[in-house]
Formats: sequence, structure tokens, C-alpha cells
Amino acid sequence: MNSFKQTYSQLSGANVAVIGASGFIGSHLVDSLLYNKCNVLALSRSVPGMISKSARLNKNLQVKSVNIMNFPDLHSCLGNIDIVYHLVSSTTPKTSNLSPQLDVQANLVGSLNILESCRLQNVKKLVFISSGGTVYGTPDVVPICEDHSTNPLCSYGVTKLATEKYIFMYRTLYGLDASVLRLANPYGERQRVEASQGVIPVFLHRALNLRPLEIWGDGSAVRDFVYISDVINAILLSSLHSGSPHVFNIGSGSGLSINELVSLVESEVGYKVNVNFKASRGFDVPSNVLAIDKAKKYLNWEPEIPIKEGIALFSRYLSVSID
Repeated sequence: MNSFKQTYSQLSGANVAVIGASGFIGSHLVDSLLYNKCNVLALSRSVPGMISKSARLNKNLQVKSVNIMNFPDLHSCLGNIDIVYHLVSSTTPKTSNLSPQLDVQANLVGSLNILESCRLQNVKKLVFISSGGTVYGTPDVVPICEDHSTNPLCSYGVTKLATEKYIFMYRTLYGLDASVLRLANPYGERQRVEASQGVIPVFLHRALNLRPLEIWGDGSAVRDFVYISDVINAILLSSLHSGSPHVFNIGSGSGLSINELVSLVESEVGYKVNVNFKASRGFDVPSNVLAIDKAKKYLNWEPEIPIKEGIALFSRYLSVSID
């Protein structure tokens, strides 16, 4: 079922804060939380960003600009909050290695501010969006289970993993209930088409506009893609989960090479596209596919949108939304 409006009655009336609400995933999460009758505080450095017009008109939404590096401002926002969703990141895998120092300062220190505020404000639940695509590094086996070794090749993955470790510390020492979701590559409506993160929106946008595609390497790299509505359902289900385990892979459970993705894009747009191959990057691993057995068992979650259907949905959205 393709729906951004799954119903989770247990969330009705909850006071929730979405940190990173103006982004791609955050704005969809805001919509779904409002649909489930939550009182939503949307926090982001730049607002409203991608937060939908219908959400901004909803009486149960409050939007506030906040920088997670400013602890007093952040802390003042999280009083009387039941659930905090931490989605914010100021870097991408591609950009993080340009300045690991800034990555640590902005993302790891900012995440520690969130954790400390959650502790002091007695927040009931924290959901952190980590990265299944970067925290593992080059895998020994595929699909990758949550207990696989973690050796990130980019600062983005290192800071995500470090935040996970601090979450474990806060769970153990202070009893902060938290779930960590290691996402595969999310895609879908509202995703930026010229961003440095997200191959599907870039490929679709270029193909729809008769522009060549650029591929790093020979196109044999295998990746795991998950549609945005499936991501949102996983986030909401994880916020209702308590206890162990608390780290979950969220992906499709199967892999797709970049060359195979090009073929799907060509099938969707109806013609063959030009492809320019470029030298591979040092942080690109040959294969990344996530095992999702734990999410199926403990969250009762599994993806509902196959890649071909997701690409078709996204293509239709881009065709009417982007010049």
C-alpha cells in the first residue's frame, strides 16, 4: 500500500519535536505526525524549508528556527516533549571529508546537545536517524546485519556512529529510551534534484530534462534504496518500540547496481539516456545492502513500495513539480 497516511493511534495527542523538520525526510514526518493527531514542534535552522503548506496551516504545528549548537535555545524548546525525532545533519557523505573538524563540531556536538537536553527534560523517547549506507564501511558479507563491524570511510559515517555510541551511553547511564535507524538510500517526493546526496532524484531529473547522467566508477556498485513512505512508517513504528534491540537497519532488503538503476530510469522515461562515467571516489564501497530481519521481527515493519513503483511515483511527481 502506498500511503503517507498510515494510522498509529498510540501516537494521538503526543507532544513531539522533529529536529531537522525542514528537510526531505523531516517534512514528510511532520505531515504524518499531524495526520496521527500529534502536537508537533518543527525545529530547524532554516524554516519552513520543505514543510508543506497544509502542515503550516495545521493548528497542531508550531515551527521554530533553532540551531542545535545553541544549547539554551534548544533546551528551552524540549520542555514537555514526549518524543524527539533527531534527523538533522549539516553534511553529506560527499562533503563531510572536506572538513571533518566542522563535521564533528556541527553534528556530533549538536547531537550531544540534543541528548543532554532530552535527559534533563525527561523526554520519554528519542529516535535517531543514522546511516546504513556509511557506518559499516566496506562490508565483509552482504546483506549487512546490524552486528556487522563498523568502519566508516567518511566523516559523515563516523559522526553518525559516534552519536549512536553516545546514545548507548545515555541509555545505559540515564535510562533514555532511544531507537536508532540505519537508513539505506531514501528517495521520493520533495527530495532535492541537484543535491550531492541522492542518486535517484538526480538521475530522474536529468533524464526527464534530456541531460546526461554521471556515474562515479563503472556502475557496478550495488546500493539499497527505500521509498520515503516506507521510511516514515519505520520511524513511527520505532517511536512506539521500547527496549532491546534498539538499532535497526531500514532498507529494501535487496540490492540494485547503479547500471541497473539507469535501466529502470530509462524504462520509466521511455528512451535511452547518455551516461558519462567518472573516476570512482575513495569513500564509495562496492556494495551496500542492508539486512532488515530485525525491523521485520521487532518493529513489524517491512517496505511496501518496490523500486520500480517508487521510481514511477517519483517520476510523476517530478514531471508536474519541476520545470
